[in-house]
Amino acid sequence: MKRLAAACAILALSVSAAYAADDPITIRKALMDSNGAAAAVSAGMLKGEIPYNPLVAKEAIMALRAVSHAYGSFFPAGSDKGNTKASPKIWQDAAGFQAALAKFRTEADAAAEASGKKGPADLAAFKTVITPVLGNCAACHRNYRLK
Repeated sequence: MKRLAAACAILALSVSAAYAADDPITIRKALMDSNGAAAAVSAGMLKGEIPYNPLVAKEAIMALRAVSHAYGSFFPAGSDKGNTKASPKIWQDAAGFQAALAKFRTEADAAAEASGKKGPADLAAFKTVITPVLGNCAACHRNYRLK
């Protein structure tokens, strides 16, 4: 699982570098795929479907954190057209969207800091730090993603 989370983060950052100038929609999708993998691993541990592992938890947190710092850069004007689930509200309410991204980034940074070098000590500590981060994902999807 640790390798999956790390691979997702590396893939997302590699794709970002390769396509940054040409295709922001593709980059957004790759970053969201990375977020989805990290969220799925996190949810699996929270639900007891995956045994808790502090290093896997740390990797999931770090993948979410990496995306939180990169994601907002890939919404230039005109990138609301095409094969995207991004809601027009992103561009209509740019300040609200940027505030949501800032909150995501702040809470992902806090989770990374609180989890220490080796990850949260136990499932309860992981739940405490990851819940606000995942809550930001859900809120952003509700407000800024097409159904």
